[in-house]
Amino acid sequence: MDARAILDKLVSFQTVSHVSNLDLVDWVENYLKGHGVTSTRVYNEEGNKASLYANVGPEVEGGVILSGHTDVVPVEGQAWDTDPFTVVEKDGKLFGRGTCDMKGFDALALAAVPLALKRGLKRPLQIALSYDEEVGCLGAPPMIAEMRKHMPAASAVVVGEPSMMKAVSGHKGGYGWWIHVHGFEVHSSLLHTGVNAIMYGVKLIEWANTVNDANMAATPSPLAAEFDPPFTTVHTGKIWGGTAHNITAKDCEFGVDFRLVPGDDIETYRNALFERVAEVEAAMQAVVPETRIEITQRFHVPPLQPEPEGEAERLVRQLTGDNASHVVSYGTEAGQFQEKDYSAIICGPGDIAQAHQPNEFLEVAQFEAGQAFMEKLVDHLAS
Repeated sequence: MDARAILDKLVSFQTVSHVSNLDLVDWVENYLKGHGVTSTRVYNEEGNKASLYANVGPEVEGGVILSGHTDVVPVEGQAWDTDPFTVVEKDGKLFGRGTCDMKGFDALALAAVPLALKRGLKRPLQIALSYDEEVGCLGAPPMIAEMRKHMPAASAVVVGEPSMMKAVSGHKGGYGWWIHVHGFEVHSSLLHTGVNAIMYGVKLIEWANTVNDANMAATPSPLAAEFDPPFTTVHTGKIWGGTAHNITAKDCEFGVDFRLVPGDDIETYRNALFERVAEVEAAMQAVVPETRIEITQRFHVPPLQPEPEGEAERLVRQLTGDNASHVVSYGTEAGQFQEKDYSAIICGPGDIAQAHQPNEFLEVAQFEAGQAFMEKLVDHLAS
């Protein structure tokens, strides 16, 4: 199968994050087996999703990992002109859910396997496909841990998120907590005897606004200045709570997410958040002692730090000819690889502006540029 046929097949699997990806993993496993390559699965706790990794070529150190995720975002509520799970080529574009983010790269990586085997490698090409990237990069860490234990150490990791085949050497970190404020219901006319979970929860959201205002007003570091925006942000995008307008809310739930510029310390922000939670909780309990605030970490995606002397950055710049500086404000699995002492960089086909959109597409020219990159990479590993 060529890369385009593989892309058609991968897109046909409806691997939205809230459902299993095992049909796709079965197919990839059989595809690799057909080329004599053994792969290994790393399941989630429920056993209904799995990451997959494989070593192609000699069992020696110094190879290159091609890292992608298998899940896609939902299509419900979006106005698509075509079937989102069938690749449709039109006007030089490949339309379909995940063509850009990021099954296009996954298809190119898998198509490179028979090319690598035919060419003959001196250092391995390694494949790493994760689950649940779109809901917090949840599948990569256990996969990376297993790869560290059971595969020869790679010299570089290329995470193929859409970057227009540019060398993206830095991204913000993502850290998220879910907050559940447990209040006490009374009739709203007796407001002072109850604890309105929404009104106390708003105190925490207002804290987030205060942090954003302070960060926006501060002078950014030279590295932070490369990002848009050039500071760490705190965000709440969804809130739920209350029973009726004339009852103090018993419950209020919302997320608090941080997008951290490299160099900022997440523990500083975590401690500040937890201190504010403790202050608000104490005020609640002064009215009704059994009220409380429950806080649970949802995701942890470390930032990607630029590596001017790193092997991943050197390699991708050599293969693409791109020597400019690029950073992005979204998070990826590259920071998780780097956290485990891999040299990592982002480089993949497509424009991130198309990710998650109705009528998502990948330009054919970008797909072809990705193919050329893979051919150069195989030549590099064979030399």
